[in-house]
Amino acid sequence: MSFAPRSFATPMLAFALLSLVGTPAFAADPPKTDDEKAFYAIGTSMARQLESLKPISAREMDLLVEGMRDVIDGEPLAVEQQEGAAVVRTLVTARQKVALENEKQASADFAKSEAAKSGAKTTESGLVYTVVESGSGAQPKATDKVRVHYHGTLRDGTVFDSSVDRGEPAEFPLNRVIPCWTEGVAMMKVGGKSNLICPASIAYGDQGRPGIPGGAALKFEVELIEIVK
Repeated sequence: MSFAPRSFATPMLAFALLSLVGTPAFAADPPKTDDEKAFYAIGTSMARQLESLKPISAREMDLLVEGMRDVIDGEPLAVEQQEGAAVVRTLVTARQKVALENEKQASADFAKSEAAKSGAKTTESGLVYTVVESGSGAQPKATDKVRVHYHGTLRDGTVFDSSVDRGEPAEFPLNRVIPCWTEGVAMMKVGGKSNLICPASIAYGDQGRPGIPGGAALKFEVELIEIVK
């Protein structure tokens, strides 16, 4: 997740709105008008971009709200914009580093736990492969195009991508996807279903992608429908 604000006012606004969402008064009075819904949506959108800054202390939350109010009320700023931009960059870098290390450790623990389950096999790459239902058809090569149904989740069960949920199988060449898929699906036979646990090193690495934290291990439930000719 990238974060390069032009100033520090935007993250302050995001977390200020997020703090209001958590109060009983706000929870009892959800947005009703289109304008209210728009402001709520702005808050949730900004907050999602700032996940890597968590955890936020009560003191830090108070300062976020104070910064927002000072700007809106036209009060003198306690931290000028130029200085604020510099310290925001430092903060983001430091917290993203901590978040990455925490995710990598948690993902390693998750993969180890999955590897210990009955029927699981771990390859040299770190892929944890479990046959759910054996197929009886052909086995694809890494250069083949395949048609599959899949359901992808993070280690906590959060769904980040799912052809099953969309109700439409996906087609792609096996050599144009993440290494975990190239290896794992090539181990399957048509008609089979398997679970793939993909360490970040054979998925999206330390960079991650939208909806997937850097360093994250991923779980895929895959059904190999056919090899597309």
